[in-house]
Parts: sequence; structure tokens; C-alpha cells
Amino acid sequence: MASDSRPGAKGLRPIRSYVLRQGRLTTAQKQALSEGWPRYGVDPSVRLDPDAVFGRAAPLILEIGFGNGEALAALAQAEPDKNFIGVEVHQPGVGHLLRLLDADSIDNVRVVAVDAVEWLQARVPDASLSGVRIWFPDPWPKKRHHKRRLVQPDFVDLLARKVAGGGVLHLATDWVPYAEHMLAVLSEHSGFTNLSPTGDFCDRPAWRPMTRFERRGTRLGHETRDLLFERSPGQHPS
Repeated sequence: MASDSRPGAKGLRPIRSYVLRQGRLTTAQKQALSEGWPRYGVDPSVRLDPDAVFGRAAPLILEIGFGNGEALAALAQAEPDKNFIGVEVHQPGVGHLLRLLDADSIDNVRVVAVDAVEWLQARVPDASLSGVRIWFPDPWPKKRHHKRRLVQPDFVDLLARKVAGGGVLHLATDWVPYAEHMLAVLSEHSGFTNLSPTGDFCDRPAWRPMTRFERRGTRLGHETRDLLFERSPGQHPS
């Protein structure tokens, strides 16, 4: 009997949006966490009220696993008309992002330091997101670990509930087998429509920055794949 890897499946470990590999915090990162969290941090135990959190109503973009936060900070600065929430559990990355936000006085970003799957399930209102970005998630390349991959049918069901009609789910990876897996999962979901003119992958949008992981992958000869799927209006997962 196949194991049930759905988030929250009874008696089994749920899929998580991260692998805990904590690095060492620098003095500057510790200071940023201490001083910046009251301004930029979001309490994960409270149901999200975006208008209250940001003090305004604006399209809300969620980035899951922002790494060191450089791409998130750059995009938020380039799109001040949007609100951004980044989810990341690795404290060095959170501290680095908080330093960037403070240094450049970026006020349209908030941070949640918790597992994204559990937080989405319990705290994020349905149809509240205008977009979700998941760039270079852990590919779990070994076959026996494929069930740990974040992008699975049940997770896409969850995203379909949280993303409003017309919102875009943007995935990117430099691991081609994982890209093909994500393409297959999303292509089978009635709640999303592929924006690729060829029905598979999209060119990297000019506005998407090269991330640290992507630059590393390029040096290693990896090929990056972007997937952009639009939330279909008026449809809901069964």
C-alpha cells in the first residue's frame, strides 16, 4: 500500500517546505533579527489580515523559501505597488533579508519564519494571494526521496484555494527532472492554466533576478526551467 504523503496526513510526517540546515548567524544578522523583527515579522499563530499587516490594500505576493532574500528585496523595491510576504525558516537568510529591507527602507515586505505548508493551511485566507513564487526548492533528487518534494498534487490543491483567480504561480528550478515533475503535476490540475505558448516551460521573465542558487547551478552546468501557471477564475479544487 502506497504511503499517504499529503500535508497533515494522519500518523505520517507531512511534506514540509524546507530542509532545516541552519548556518551560523553573523553579528549583523543577529542584530537585524533583534531590531528588524518587530517591524517586518508576522506572527504565524494569528490568522493573516494583509490589509492590517501592511497598513494598506494591495496585491499580495507570497514567496516560499526566499533564501538570502536578495531577489525578494529587489523585486519589492521594483514593485512598490505590491505587498510581499516571504516565508523562510533559516535564520541567517531571514537576518540577511531584514538587513536589506532596513538598509534600503523597503516597507512592502513582511516575513514569516515558519513552515509554509502549515501556515498556508491554518492562517492564510482563501483567495487572498495574487501570486506565489517558489524558486529553486529542494529537488530531492534521489528517487526514494521524491515524496518529500514540495510540489505535489495536494500542495497544488492548497495553493489553488489560496490564490485568487488570475493570480500566477511561478516556479523555477535548475533540476530538470524536478521541473518535469512539477509540469506534470500542474498540467493535471484543473485550477491552473499553463502560460507557456508551447504548453511546457516559459522563458525566464526579464524581471526575475538571478538567484544565488541559480548562479551556482549555472556554474555547475545546470539548466534552469521556469513554469508560470495562472489560477483559473471561478474554479475550485474538488
